[in-house]
Amino acid sequence: MNDIVAAFNEYFEVIEADSSGLLDEVFRLRYRVLCIEQRLPGFDASCYPEEYERDSYDDRSSHILLRHRPSGDFVGTARLILPVPLNLETPFPIEQHTRFDPALFDVRALPRQHTAEISRLLIVRRFRRRRGDCEKFGSEIAVEGSDRKKQRRFPHPLLALVVGIVRMSARHNITHCFSVMDPSLNRLLGHYGMQFDAIGPLIDYHGLRQPYFIDLIKILERIYVNNNDIWELITNYGNAWPKPTKPISQISVQNIKKLDSRIAIA
Repeated sequence: MNDIVAAFNEYFEVIEADSSGLLDEVFRLRYRVLCIEQRLPGFDASCYPEEYERDSYDDRSSHILLRHRPSGDFVGTARLILPVPLNLETPFPIEQHTRFDPALFDVRALPRQHTAEISRLLIVRRFRRRRGDCEKFGSEIAVEGSDRKKQRRFPHPLLALVVGIVRMSARHNITHCFSVMDPSLNRLLGHYGMQFDAIGPLIDYHGLRQPYFIDLIKILERIYVNNNDIWELITNYGNAWPKPTKPISQISVQNIKKLDSRIAIA
């Protein structure tokens, strides 16, 4: 077992919120982070007298909770807004609230039956950042305890949520994902090989946000080659998501071509 997997298993547990009680925990956690801690535009606490944050997309979503094992606390959550099987043209929130750049993204080529939108990706304030992480992503804490000088064994709680998202995607046969997020969050995801591709301009949507898209198969192929420890973590050694079917040499050549094209564009 590699060190990152061992640290994840020691400090975190991803739980599928598949009961009314666990969904209550999801909605309470979302209220706490969005309405109380972050006070984002559009999430006025006075509008949520029951101290739950939920919307119409929750009924077509799959949810996870992130539990911090040492404390027993739920410290994060995320959802996948799934396609509607009987009406695949039912829009995702990203299609209703953002604008796609046709030069960057062709929505007509989207495999909608295998597409979802990652949404409500949240971590409580005290777990959001340690020294050296993206400055806009919250305050500092050590996952392992209160000693900030201690060498961290697990990179960031956000990576633990990525574990849940990838495994949740596998359960629902999702291979492509949208997300609307702060660019600083996308840069932080990029540290672990999970950076999304921007597909449109910045918009004012609960603060400045940008629409993004990711092909999970291609991303996991790249992580398999470039950071196998991370791949083993998020795929549970290939049990949650199989190894790439292409030879490693072929994947590597494709990555080099992608890098060359980005350099040329720059």
